[in-house]
Amino acid sequence: MRVAYVFFNGEFLGSKEYYLNILEKDRGDIYCADGGANLLEELKLFPKEIWGDFDSVSEEILDKYRENRVVIKKFPKDKDYTDGELILQYIAEKKYEKIIIIGGLGGRKDHELTNLNLMFKFKNLSFLTEKEEIFAIEKYKEFVGAKGKIISFIPFSEKVEGLTLEGFKYPLKEYTLHQGDSICMSNIAIEDRCVVSFSKGKLMGVVIK
Repeated sequence: MRVAYVFFNGEFLGSKEYYLNILEKDRGDIYCADGGANLLEELKLFPKEIWGDFDSVSEEILDKYRENRVVIKKFPKDKDYTDGELILQYIAEKKYEKIIIIGGLGGRKDHELTNLNLMFKFKNLSFLTEKEEIFAIEKYKEFVGAKGKIISFIPFSEKVEGLTLEGFKYPLKEYTLHQGDSICMSNIAIEDRCVVSFSKGKLMGVVIK
């Protein structure tokens, strides 16, 4: 599986050792959006490319990456897209099977919420912290080895129609989940294989580790 890791200018929300283990265990290409380079610098790793207006990263760090032949693409500060969205537009063309955002949460809430909305624009995108994984669900998702995990489902549209949960402590069948409803918070997988499906709407999943 081709994996891309993209570092955003948020917070680790976990130990450095956790992220180093993830990057070592499931190797992939590493990219940075602007200040995400600061997080990667803490891990003492090098990305393939860094994109941004560079208002959140020091010239010293950029010089270090230049010396190690990292591709650096600078954009004007006044632009129509965030640094994160710009680099994701580029990465999406490379057909990675999984794109994992590190540092996409924490910090300013407007940044955090804007980042989470990117899940509904780019396929195969998830946000990773040491305690949780957050992702969009496209009509159907199967969880394998899920027994005992806490999994929440949050509507990101006015309603999610035909929602069915199988293998959970609190199952649903063809349910209409409205925006603001909390009925799908903190469900528990009671089977090793669990399935969520729906016919219409936007749904976010959160797996608590």
